[in-house]
Amino acid sequence: MRTVRFLMRALSLAALIAAVVAGTMDSVNSVSSSSVVMTSLGNAWLNFDPEGLTMAEISANSYVGSDIWRPYVAPVLAQPAFAIFLGLALFFWMVGYRKPAPFGRFSAR
Repeated sequence: MRTVRFLMRALSLAALIAAVVAGTMDSVNSVSSSSVVMTSLGNAWLNFDPEGLTMAEISANSYVGSDIWRPYVAPVLAQPAFAIFLGLALFFWMVGYRKPAPFGRFSAR
C-alpha cells in the first residue's frame, strides 16, 4: 500500500510540474502577444510528440472502438493543458492521500 501511495504522490508531483510549465508557457505567450493565450492539451501534445498523438488515436480506434475518440477524447484534448494537468495532479494527490492519525503521531496505526 505504501508503494501505491508513493507512486500516486509522484504522479501528482509530475502532473503539477507539467501544469506549472504549461501555465508559465501560456503566460509568457500571453504577455508577448498582448492577448490571452491558452494552449489546448491537443496542441501541446501535437507540438511535443506528433507521432504519439497519431498513434494514440489509431490505437484507440482499433483496440477500444471507433466511437471512443470523437465524443470522449477530443473534448478533453480541446481543454487548456494547464487545467487538465492540475486536475490530474489533484486526482493523484487525493488517491495517494493518507489521513493523519486522530491523536497525533504517537497513536497506534
